[in-house]
Amino acid sequence: MARISTKNQITIPVAALEEVGLHAGERVTVEPAGDGELRIRRTTTTFEDAFGTLTGTYPAGYLAQLDAEDELR
Repeated sequence: MARISTKNQITIPVAALEEVGLHAGERVTVEPAGDGELRIRRTTTTFEDAFGTLTGTYPAGYLAQLDAEDELR
């Protein structure tokens, strides 16, 4: 049995996680399912979620440099 903490956190039993294939650190969506129930499901990453995750990976102007190199070919 799980209990909701004062921080509104719930520890999910390992057996339940294993049964559905969820792992620590995985993003999930929690939504009401009616009659006092919640549905927890694996979150799918959309392009909008991922957009910007590589910000700062390349130096400023790098894309323009690549474009210029393509123009020379």
